[in-house]
Amino acid sequence: MDFISSYGTILVLIAAAVGFFMAYGIGANDVANAMGTSVGSKALTIKQAIIIAMIFEFAGAYLAGGEVTSTIRKGIIDASYFTNTPDLFVLGMISALFAAGAWLLIASALGWPVSTTHSIIGAIIGFALVAVGTDAVTWSKVGGIVGSWIITPVLSGVIAYFIFMSSQRLIFDTAEPLKNAKRYVPFYMALAGFVMALVTIKKGLKHVGIHMGSTEGFVWAIAIAVVIGVIGKIAISRLKIDLNADKQMQFNNVEKVFGLLMILTAACMAFAHGSNDVANAIGPLAAVVGIVESGGEIVKKTTLVWWILPLGGIGIVVGLATLGKNVMKTIGEGITHLTPSRGFAAELAAASTVVIASGTGMPISTTQTLVGAVLGVGMARGIGALNLGVIRNIVVSWVITLPIGAFLAIAIFFILRTGFGI
Repeated sequence: MDFISSYGTILVLIAAAVGFFMAYGIGANDVANAMGTSVGSKALTIKQAIIIAMIFEFAGAYLAGGEVTSTIRKGIIDASYFTNTPDLFVLGMISALFAAGAWLLIASALGWPVSTTHSIIGAIIGFALVAVGTDAVTWSKVGGIVGSWIITPVLSGVIAYFIFMSSQRLIFDTAEPLKNAKRYVPFYMALAGFVMALVTIKKGLKHVGIHMGSTEGFVWAIAIAVVIGVIGKIAISRLKIDLNADKQMQFNNVEKVFGLLMILTAACMAFAHGSNDVANAIGPLAAVVGIVESGGEIVKKTTLVWWILPLGGIGIVVGLATLGKNVMKTIGEGITHLTPSRGFAAELAAASTVVIASGTGMPISTTQTLVGAVLGVGMARGIGALNLGVIRNIVVSWVITLPIGAFLAIAIFFILRTGFGI
């Protein structure tokens, strides 16, 4: 307890710095996932994508990032083991943030899309193992994470495959693609509106005290879908397009319509991501601040201090703006060639997987969801459409994220203990 009272201010300042560092890594790596397909399909330029993501990610993080946050991310460790050693818990959380942020920085520089959630979880597991032992870790949760490496990409890939194939058969592979686009695209818009509304309701609004039951959430999502579908039908009917143009010109015009759809889905995904994944940076930070403010008492939940959410939101935005283009390029161009219609299929599949995971409680990584969706779109065109070398590197980076996060956290934890003399 004396340690907490003696070094409280210094610990909060260090935690704030590494919390910002972690948020920076989230912005550089995870946020680029939501925008990568839009950039790769040429629906948006990198500059436009960064501006949209900056606005909606910060809005999601600041407006819906959470008034109250769990101090133990995803319940991966049992905090009761640290009741008598809050000093170790505080140093461990700082180590975890620093370790996860460092790994995200390395991965982003290499253009590897890794999971920020898995980075922080691996880091937390690492310090818990050396600080307390194996009993402090909830190993069933770890098993769920490992399982998600396979389940998440496969699920989103299958959904993306069917969305892409439906657009091919209903629109692109017909004698009159433009005429069929005017008929069917409003339904895709309504479906996108439904899924994005559910993502926002399930992943965003709960953090600002708006709690909807499943039925109420579905009713609102359906209402929003109908409105968007009607608006889409009106907008498309007013487009001045030549139905007698040659087929290639018709294809180009159809792709432009899907490009507009991608901007909508990317903005919604950015908002939902900001509201949800900012917790990877501010959760451990809030834990440190809460323990210092309580004089060493570890509580399960803590009210966020006013400056924590803006710190996380700004960190995400700065990371995206300065280092986000590397991962954007991998997602949007490295795996397979994307057009707006293919990118839309991938984004909608990723959002749908997020909704399914939220409803079932399945552990999920937004990174792995989107990579799986892009793979599904590529597979629809045959294995030759995929860059297997890039895919191999991505899978390897997923597998090593947990152990690298743990190793870095252990090293930093020992350095901090030595530095503070405990």
